[in-house]
Amino acid sequence: MSNYKFEIEPEEVLLDKLAKEKEKEIGISEKKLEVPIFQTTLFRFFLLLFLTLTILYFRTFQLQIIQAKEFQIKSNANKFLVLKIKAERGVIYDQKLKQLVFNELSFDLVLNKNKLPKEEKERERVFKEISSILKIDPSKLKEKINSKEEKIVISENLDHQTLIVLETKIEEFAGFEIEKRIQRKYLEGETISHLIGYLGKADFEGKEGIEKSYDQILKENPGKILIERDAKGKILSQEIVKLPKPGKSLVLWLDFDLQKKIKEEMEKKIKEVGARGGAAVAIDPKTGGVLAMVSLPSFDNNLFSKGILQKDWEKLQKDPKNPLLNRATSGQYLLGSTVKPFVALAALQEKIISPNKKINCQGKIEIPHRYNPEIVYKFGDWAIHGLTDIKKAIAESCNVFFYTIGGGYQNQEGLGPNKIKNYLEIFGFGKLIDSDFPIPSFARGFIGDPEWKKKNFGENWLDGDTYNLSIGQGYILATPLQVARAYAAIANGGKLLKPKFVKEILNEEKNTIEVIEPEIESEILIDPQNLKIVKEGMRWAVTGENSPHASAISLSDLPVAVAAKTGTAQVSRKDCQDCYNVWISVFAPYEDPKIVLTIVLEDVKGRLSQVVVPVAKEILNWYFSER
Repeated sequence: MSNYKFEIEPEEVLLDKLAKEKEKEIGISEKKLEVPIFQTTLFRFFLLLFLTLTILYFRTFQLQIIQAKEFQIKSNANKFLVLKIKAERGVIYDQKLKQLVFNELSFDLVLNKNKLPKEEKERERVFKEISSILKIDPSKLKEKINSKEEKIVISENLDHQTLIVLETKIEEFAGFEIEKRIQRKYLEGETISHLIGYLGKADFEGKEGIEKSYDQILKENPGKILIERDAKGKILSQEIVKLPKPGKSLVLWLDFDLQKKIKEEMEKKIKEVGARGGAAVAIDPKTGGVLAMVSLPSFDNNLFSKGILQKDWEKLQKDPKNPLLNRATSGQYLLGSTVKPFVALAALQEKIISPNKKINCQGKIEIPHRYNPEIVYKFGDWAIHGLTDIKKAIAESCNVFFYTIGGGYQNQEGLGPNKIKNYLEIFGFGKLIDSDFPIPSFARGFIGDPEWKKKNFGENWLDGDTYNLSIGQGYILATPLQVARAYAAIANGGKLLKPKFVKEILNEEKNTIEVIEPEIESEILIDPQNLKIVKEGMRWAVTGENSPHASAISLSDLPVAVAAKTGTAQVSRKDCQDCYNVWISVFAPYEDPKIVLTIVLEDVKGRLSQVVVPVAKEILNWYFSER
């Protein structure tokens, strides 16, 4: 407490009184000097209010006017949900309407990670039970779940028993659900895999074969359903806004039973002789319709529709026999004597030789070196044929005859390499086939000529090159499909047809909505008499008429008359010494051909020129006996 004391002196009271009187005189008595605190506060309040309202106004303007459309879209997106209605891809039939391709339901277990239980204990329970049902290690399940993706496929193609167990308990497994999808199934996949092809599992688009070339025809158009929801997600209404449309279906020229028979007979022979593989093509020579197309070894295209496992993919990729290669359309082989009927046609058409002229075929020709007579090149034959005309030369596959008319010998003029090449190209050799089937651009085949050899090897074309070309050796390659098409042109009288794989297109009621018409690529300008002579030579190969060394005599007892040409081409490769590609091409019936069958066996060890004839015989005997 302070000890100071304050007292008011009398003079102070007097001065205070005088001051008040003075204030009254000048009019400020009772007034005080003040700061206007209330007025300042009020001003600030109204200023803040104005600014707030201005901001709110502009924000409202932005939301309701400037961004109205954007928010309306977001609102509708939350309110409306558009879901796809699945439709089915078109299926595929053979010419007898045997269904080859099916659409089957498949079921997958899928996890939505954002719907998993929050509690760790509950999650562990769910993982443990799922692992038990799927019969997998819980740690492997967790590895899948640890993926960065929100939606994960846990198990595909659930088997029937597992599916039943999961469906009864799926409500207990938060985050997990069963999804249905349509899966492609192929009848006897290994029998038709190269022809039909397969679909990509992810995009469900055709990747090879008919599935690829007719993808847009087979492809389905899914429908759409509009679902309206309230703010809590409850469904208010559902409306189908687009109906689903299934894909169109196909009827092929393929005869599945013939395809199966060819495959079976070829597999037996390949195993018997230890061949690396083989291919076969059967064509209707009137239409170009492909009745069968086999490539061996094959693969099961169902592996791809299910989602091929890495180990299965690696096995296919590393297989030295290359089962993924379609040998029928993309395998390029030396032709051997298969080329001889076409060289014969060229020689007749160019009047290099008359039909009746005979050449003495003594098993070889000898060509001395141009500059050193002591060096003699010998071009051999597989037999001594004696005096031989063009029909007998075809029937017995006489090399000396074709050396002579191809490259010239002694007093006989030859065609030369350029004319041989020109005539082979007329029959479609050395060119990419235009077809409704996907054929890779490299599968053109090949025919060498002097200009090509000079450009690529810096060497001149030799007479020996022409002799080799004349018998299908050396610089010449072709695919089995090219060979079959060329023989179809001989069989039908000179029409080079575009190979057709699809015959008709069907709607969902299996009614025909489009017929695929045959197409003639070109009319080959060959004298019909020359075609007749060559066909007769092929017939002699079967009957043995005037041809004791006929190459296909075992076909003579078939139910119908046939014409044939065999071929054997030596393969020059380090990994396959003394190996041959062995061919046969047959058309039947002889007077009115309905089928051309070409078969090649690849890398047959030893000169087993007759190994393929029994294969053709078994196939054709079955084919015509069935009819």
